[in-house]
Order: sequence, then structure tokens, then C-alpha cells
Amino acid sequence: MIQRKQTLFYLLAAICAGAVFFLPLATSDKAAGLFMEDKVFNVFDHIGITIVAALAVLLPLIAIFLFKNRSTQMKVGNSSLIFPLLIMIAGVLIAAGLGKEENVAANISPKMGFSVVMASLFFTIWANISVKKDDELVKSSDRLR
Repeated sequence: MIQRKQTLFYLLAAICAGAVFFLPLATSDKAAGLFMEDKVFNVFDHIGITIVAALAVLLPLIAIFLFKNRSTQMKVGNSSLIFPLLIMIAGVLIAAGLGKEENVAANISPKMGFSVVMASLFFTIWANISVKKDDELVKSSDRLR
């Protein structure tokens, strides 16, 4: 059913992943590299990160409507864990590599964008745990019949 608690967790995960489009991932005190020419690093600075962020929003929303088939919902939910991780890894690798590209010592500080990506990851994990518990409950009730 669509009013289960994992629906709320998937919706919160999608909202948090969508918020990364409006929040910066990191800022710098100096213009450094290709990605921080404007001293702000966000998902629109690289097309790959933009696509991964869009998938991080879409997969939890798709998982909400797969409530009739819990095994498929668990597969989509588990695969949606990959995309917030990819955003964080790509952001860290790009930010770490910026100081090495040029001989500019830039102070790069993470911003709210990384926090909402992490929140999206946690909400997706909680939703997946709830789907698994729900599936175990249904299987146990089927054994009683």
C-alpha cells in the first residue's frame, strides 16, 4: 500500500536528493580549476554529476510506486543507494583534485549540498530496511495460513 512508512522515507530521500540541485556542494576562497571558476561547486558543473543527481531523485520516486511487487521495490531501492554515494565520491575527488591541478592553494569547504545527499542516503537505507521488514511480515503471515 502506498501509505506505508517506507513511502515516507523514499519521498524524503527524493526530496533531499532534489535539494542538491539548489544547494552548493562546496565553495572555495579562490577560483580554482575547471569546476570552481565561480568559487562554487554544484551539480551543474559536471554533466555526469547532474545525471547521477537526477537518477538519485527518480529512483526513490519509482520505488514508491512499486509497492505491489516488494522484491522489485527492494531491487530498485538497493540500486538507488548507489547514486548518492556516487555524488559524494565524485564531489570529494573533484574537490581534492582541484588543488593539484593548479599551483593555487585553495581552501575548499563542503556546504549543505553534501549534507542533503547524505540525508538522502540515510532515508533510502531506512526505506529499504522497512521494505525488508514488511516483506518478512507478509511471508510470516503467509506461513500461518
